[in-house]
Amino acid sequence: MRVVIAGGHGKIAKLLERELAGRGDTAVGLIRNPEHEAALRAAGAEPVVCDLEHTDVDALAAHLAGADAVVFAAGAGPGSGADRKDTVDRGAAVLLADAAVRAGVRRYLLVSSMGVDDPPAAGTDEVWAAYLRAKKAAEDEVTGRDLDVTVLRPGRLTDDEPAGRITLARHVDAGAVSRADVARVLLALLNAPGTAGHTVELVGGDTPIAEAVGALAG
Repeated sequence: MRVVIAGGHGKIAKLLERELAGRGDTAVGLIRNPEHEAALRAAGAEPVVCDLEHTDVDALAAHLAGADAVVFAAGAGPGSGADRKDTVDRGAAVLLADAAVRAGVRRYLLVSSMGVDDPPAAGTDEVWAAYLRAKKAAEDEVTGRDLDVTVLRPGRLTDDEPAGRITLARHVDAGAVSRADVARVLLALLNAPGTAGHTVELVGGDTPIAEAVGALAG
């Protein structure tokens, strides 16, 4: 399987790249900074320099040629303002969807966030509110494309070791989940085409990942 990952230098992305490489698949990481190429190679991925804020559909589609799936794991990141929450967390996700359609790549996994269904409460930090709005807009626009999309909404992310046990459902109680477990759930979703069309929330729990994803796939 050849999987192209947007936001290829992110923590979840690098963990997913290692998982894919470890089982003999090809991970391609899209990165903005050429200085991150070595880190991706160390993770077993093929780095491709492509700034998602400064490219177009045709150029991005060329990078997706031959892929079996794409994963959007990019984000504007800490310290970015409200404007970049829109251009990256929404705009780049939609651009990747349009490029996937152009390249004939149907499978699309979108890493979103818990909490996007609820409008930001009064007094919410402006940048955090912009982030939630951007993630929800990305979900709405990407799922409107002719693609096989699964939206994964993790809870509070940690750098803990993987537990291998999760809670995965349309709605779950607020909680935390390790980035390593998020990567393993993404890997399981890539192997479960029956999960296309689902939007699910993810936190740590008691159910083995394979069992939880299998139940979702039906």
